[in-house]
Amino acid sequence: MIPTYPYSSAFRLFLEFFVFFAFPTMSKSPPTQEEVARHKQTNVMLSRVAGSLYWMSRYLERAENLARLVDVNLQVLLDFGQVSEEILKEHWLPILRSTGDEDLFFQLYENADSDSVMEFLTFRTENPNSLSTCLGNARENARQVRDQISSEMWEVLNDAYHYVTKSTIENLWSIGASAFYDQIKTYSHLFQGITVSTFSRSEGFEFIQFGKYLERADKTTRLLDMKYHILLPKVTDVGGAVDAAQWQAVLRSASAVEPYRRFYVADILYPKVVEFLLFEDSFPRSLLFCIQQMQDFAELIVGSVEGDSIHTEQARFNQFVETFSNTEVKAILRNGLHQFLETAQIQLANFGGYLYTTYMYHPPVDMQAEIRFQQQQEQQQQSR
Repeated sequence: MIPTYPYSSAFRLFLEFFVFFAFPTMSKSPPTQEEVARHKQTNVMLSRVAGSLYWMSRYLERAENLARLVDVNLQVLLDFGQVSEEILKEHWLPILRSTGDEDLFFQLYENADSDSVMEFLTFRTENPNSLSTCLGNARENARQVRDQISSEMWEVLNDAYHYVTKSTIENLWSIGASAFYDQIKTYSHLFQGITVSTFSRSEGFEFIQFGKYLERADKTTRLLDMKYHILLPKVTDVGGAVDAAQWQAVLRSASAVEPYRRFYVADILYPKVVEFLLFEDSFPRSLLFCIQQMQDFAELIVGSVEGDSIHTEQARFNQFVETFSNTEVKAILRNGLHQFLETAQIQLANFGGYLYTTYMYHPPVDMQAEIRFQQQQEQQQQSR
């Protein structure tokens, strides 16, 4: 009995072609030109479904991470009390730089204060990385594959999208900014729990998980890089009260304060924070945990298509995981945390790009052109 997959009709078509080419004596007749073109179109459909699931997961994870970052940054400001406009600018600019949207922000706003930055990062659709845009993109990708995901998954994404789009910066303050961003995180956690509970353990699940951990790993590196090289205003502040408060904010951004305390009861020290967020393989937001999950799900994705073969890009990423697993935090800090984080981001981008272009992206298939090509091939064969 053939197992049922999310792409059952496409999978059956694949089996028909496999039987024909692998066991020609078992096949009654060769496929027609229309069937060949339909087979190629089916591969495109499979890739598009995989791509939609992948981006659905990435955009939702991106929205959650942004909600965490804005909320914690706001709480740090409240802890400091009344601050000058210059301090406000220094406080918010690193977040804009970490998302790569600083230039776009100053095209829309004159000053980087709490109202303008929070509106830009939360509601402005001109910003490709705003909460509204991310949730809209996640919802649109989910809409394209509604027959592949559970109704509960769709409902959570739909509710999250409408929750943000119906809000404004004015009523955000009235309901409480922390409560607003907490609700975004709750939607994300609810979606992930429902996905684990209702989505079949098939190719689609692998793409969802790979996208989630790729996005999470990238944001962990950017969070550390933002603090270590931008957020701290002066070298003389290292080890001081401001430094400790900011490193605690980094932990809070990753929901890591309590797990960190279980490992290190002492004060919050930057080498320990870096070590925890990079190397703690039991913490689901550490870089090591995320890249190991990426590695596992990538092997399932690639193995289901190519057997035991290993692509150069996959082998390079596997080597990065192995080298990183055997590295100590002292060596990273000695050689430069920023340099390491940049290297990690490049590795993540390269491997994610390889997997996407290989298994999730295909240009549209012109079925009529494919049929004409097959007819020309047949005519050439007959004329020989």
